[in-house]
Amino acid sequence: MYLTLTKGTICYMLKLNDIVKNYDSGENVVRALRGIDVQFRESEFVSILGPSGCGKTTLLNIIGGLDRYTSGDLVINGKSSKDFKDRDWDTYRNHSIGFVFQNYNLISHQTVLSNVELALTLSGMSKTERRKRALDVLKKVGLEDQIHKKPNQMSGGQMQRVAIARALINDPDILLADEPTGALDSETSVQVLELLKTIAKDKLVIMVTHNPDLAKQYSTRIIKLLDGNITDDSNPYDEEKDAEKIAQTKKKGKRTSMSFLTALSLSRNNLLTKKGRTILTSFAGSIGIIGIALILSLSNGVQAFIDNVQEDTLSSYPLQITKTTTNFGELMQSMSNNEVDHNHGMDKVYSRNLLSQQLNTMLKETKINNLERFKKFVDKNDELKDLTTDIQYSYSVPLTVFKADTENGLTQVNPSTLLTDTGFYSEAQLNSMSSMGMGSANVWSEMIDNEKLIKNQYDILAGKLPEKYNEIVLVVDEYNELNDYVLYSLGILDTSKLKGLMKKATVGEKIEIDSKQTSYTYEELLDLKFKLISPTDKFVKEDGLWIDKSKDENYMKGVVDKGVELKVVGIVRPSDEAAAASIGGAIGYRHDLTTYILDKVTASEIVKDQQSNKDIDIFTGLKFATDEDKDNKNVRVVSADTISQQNSESPQMLDINKLDRSKLTDTQKQYLASLSDEQMDLLQKMSEEQVQKMEDAQKAKSVVSSATYDENLEILGYSTEEKPSGINIYPKDFKSKERITEIIEEYNKGLDEADKIEYTDYVGLIMSSVTTIINSISYVLIAFVAISLIVSSIMIGIITYISVLERTKEIGILRSIGASKRDISRVFNAETLIVGFVAGLIGIGVSYLLTLPINLIINYFTDVQLRAAIPILGAVILIAISMLLTLIAGLLPSRIAAKKDPVVALRSE
Repeated sequence: MYLTLTKGTICYMLKLNDIVKNYDSGENVVRALRGIDVQFRESEFVSILGPSGCGKTTLLNIIGGLDRYTSGDLVINGKSSKDFKDRDWDTYRNHSIGFVFQNYNLISHQTVLSNVELALTLSGMSKTERRKRALDVLKKVGLEDQIHKKPNQMSGGQMQRVAIARALINDPDILLADEPTGALDSETSVQVLELLKTIAKDKLVIMVTHNPDLAKQYSTRIIKLLDGNITDDSNPYDEEKDAEKIAQTKKKGKRTSMSFLTALSLSRNNLLTKKGRTILTSFAGSIGIIGIALILSLSNGVQAFIDNVQEDTLSSYPLQITKTTTNFGELMQSMSNNEVDHNHGMDKVYSRNLLSQQLNTMLKETKINNLERFKKFVDKNDELKDLTTDIQYSYSVPLTVFKADTENGLTQVNPSTLLTDTGFYSEAQLNSMSSMGMGSANVWSEMIDNEKLIKNQYDILAGKLPEKYNEIVLVVDEYNELNDYVLYSLGILDTSKLKGLMKKATVGEKIEIDSKQTSYTYEELLDLKFKLISPTDKFVKEDGLWIDKSKDENYMKGVVDKGVELKVVGIVRPSDEAAAASIGGAIGYRHDLTTYILDKVTASEIVKDQQSNKDIDIFTGLKFATDEDKDNKNVRVVSADTISQQNSESPQMLDINKLDRSKLTDTQKQYLASLSDEQMDLLQKMSEEQVQKMEDAQKAKSVVSSATYDENLEILGYSTEEKPSGINIYPKDFKSKERITEIIEEYNKGLDEADKIEYTDYVGLIMSSVTTIINSISYVLIAFVAISLIVSSIMIGIITYISVLERTKEIGILRSIGASKRDISRVFNAETLIVGFVAGLIGIGVSYLLTLPINLIINYFTDVQLRAAIPILGAVILIAISMLLTLIAGLLPSRIAAKKDPVVALRSE
């Protein structure tokens, strides 16, 4: 706003018009200056003399912009200062005024170089230029070799020369010196005054002094002051005489602004002078941080443990969607709501339709899921994929596996026949148990397609994880053991001994159990090999029909020998840190193997034959029965098993009746095949003529197959990747699981009942409530500990206020060189931020050290694999909170500092 002149037509640098300054002292008014009128030239050495209390320093402070006049006007380079705002006075002091004080007023915790540079930092000069100018001006005052010293390491004369260097650093138009030699000896005083005299050749130097001899010797003009009035002026300004016309150039003063880095530097150096207090204050402030950090570390450890348990648990108990599903929750609810009407007399026994009601309810709650449609939805839903560790599709194709060594006969290892072969259970019992969700008798299980999760859940004891479709892995338990059921199922132990024990048990004979434990080397187990065959391999085409040869051992040996070799490439054991394991059996295989068998079945000749003859049963040669056929009395519906059985008996009947099979027509063959056992017995007693007559009577009847096209394809294990028989969704955690269920519900909205998806959630909400409880406890504890954090922040605010009182003189110094009120606030805000930062670091550091014994104690007294650890983001946030709270606590003290009167501040000690 104001203008400074390097050269110009205006003949005065500074003009005071009727300046009055009054101070309130209680009820009295002290008149320090009483209408001062004076003008100063651009370059002269003016000494102001007068007794103490006459207003010399007050006049100097008004000229320097530190104090405000009550009335009158201070004209600076022809511009009135009546409308100056605080920031204009700050800029004026920084760019046009240099102060030299009697007691030097250097900042004690700053080096000589930093003290001199300070004014330049406010003017926004770069560090390189700032350093260069500071060194130049220190060289002029003869202190170029003292730049790294602190003020308390220097003599009085050296400190005054530093003050002069600081006053000159911004190349000011006016240098104000208040008793610059008052604290110096005679020799040093002469040196200082000689320096000021040299400066006065180019600048206006105004010096306040009590020494008239020195003033007369060095000054070009002496102004005497008494009781706030000018009583004498040895060389007053003469407008006519001193008028000088030369080219005019103006420059606008740049606003001052202390950078935040400068504020940090000032505060850091101040805090370093009080290391002990700073550390104790920071430690006190860190107590709340330590409490919260420890709670966070424990909460984080518990949450990590829960997350681990969730991931492991959900890898074993996925959301399961099967083709046919029953909503057991709704089923139990419906059954509990069924009320029986007992409105009858008690003279008889009445029936109760309990079973039929339950069957009706079960049928209503059992539905067929449209998995094909849902799979298309899943494949396109990226959010669903992000919420899961894997989405596994199962298919109706059976994985038929035999032991590779067939020298001693065939041993089928999957699907396992051990329980049915030994008589433990019938096939019907096993099927019933499996449909009720009671597990499977098979020890083979498809692995989830998430290698990272598997490696987290299992330790690899030998070999590696499967990488190809024909590679499998053997899973032992936590004790490195395989139970005998697995060993029998895999053909490692001979099942004949088990069958013998079972026979003895059924007839009541005493049996002796061999409890001897066997062992196997990793190399022996890694040498295990199996053979995979396709479900279609057991069928052979004869006379146009496909015949099941699975009972023909010689044929099946050949098929098994040509099968795909499956090799055990690794042995794994559940990790001690894993809460659950994802591989459901003792043998784990990749999804690639399922895909391989699907492709092989699709490419088989028998499947292609059935697909090209969709109306004909390829096992019987008969047409598939339609709904009309089933209601038609002239159509006989038979199964492939019936035809197979009767065909085996037909040759005997034909032999007895001396019929030539080769001469029979297709109709005759179908007719004979359709006869029941009683009819066959009757037929054997009939003559050939009677048989012919009976056949003629039945010619109108035709025989059709009771099978369906889809059933035949299912027998062959045919399926496509687009039509899974089941979908297992493995959520990452319970939160993800909840979102997945929401997605399924959203999917179901607006769909027909037939297309809606029903799923089975085996885990439910077992642990989600645990997470909520842990979080709630953590929040409550943090709330309590936060009180100590707030109390410590208030204490830091008090300490900051004490710092303001201690640094009052520094506030005055900064204001004298042009620092604004905002800059002063910034200095103390920077101090509180540093204290808050140190407090946060101490809190995090101490908390980290405390987590080490905490973890040892937890691991010693519990079996829980829990590790308390401060999350990095949490640590950063806590440090930020510490800085924020201390900043808030320091706002009031910093505001008080900014409002301090610079004149009063400079007088403080």
